[in-house]
Amino acid sequence: MSKAQDVQLLADRAQDALWAALRSGTLRAGQFLSMPQLVTLLDYPLAAVREAVKQASSQGLLITLPKRGIQVMEASPDIIRDCLDFRMVLDQEGARRRVSDGRYDGLDALKERHQQMLEAARANAGSDLPPQAIQVDLSLHDFLAAGLENAQLSAAYNANRMRIAIIQNARPFLQVRIVSAMEEHLAVIGALENRDASAAAAAIRYHCEQTLRWWGVA
Repeated sequence: MSKAQDVQLLADRAQDALWAALRSGTLRAGQFLSMPQLVTLLDYPLAAVREAVKQASSQGLLITLPKRGIQVMEASPDIIRDCLDFRMVLDQEGARRRVSDGRYDGLDALKERHQQMLEAARANAGSDLPPQAIQVDLSLHDFLAAGLENAQLSAAYNANRMRIAIIQNARPFLQVRIVSAMEEHLAVIGALENRDASAAAAAIRYHCEQTLRWWGVA
């Protein structure tokens, strides 16, 4: 492997480590840290971390403050609204394309996962439920995003998903919201089962509105 390839490999791994820290909440919304602190946290060379920060900054995940350090994206009301609106529009288009093309592979399994999570949340089935619920929640959005079948739209969707992960880590996913979110998702799934793109779009909009209310920014 050439030196250039080694450098690129380290940069890619540093980016993966940064993404994981943002997804897990190790780096939280609004958090400020110096570049040396980030290098220590990610455990990669400075040059690789700088490249990762550059990529994250281009997607709005981090803000670079000259001579001061780095700040993680804040979960401000405007950012929350913009990110959820962005997701809603692409979710609706993904649903429309799936119905138009008749692509429903995986829908039955998706429905089953949501029903199981809904039953567990209604039964108040343990403190480890919120992380599991987030994964189930994301599974529907991933299904809708996959329906876009467009590399450029998918890349934009994935970048926004990272922003939403930062937002989600700023507030616990409480049991009561898990129940309502699963019910809202099942309404979307039901519309897809009925091959009704208009109903799916309406259910996606309602889910977005309820999520904004949960965040107190409706």
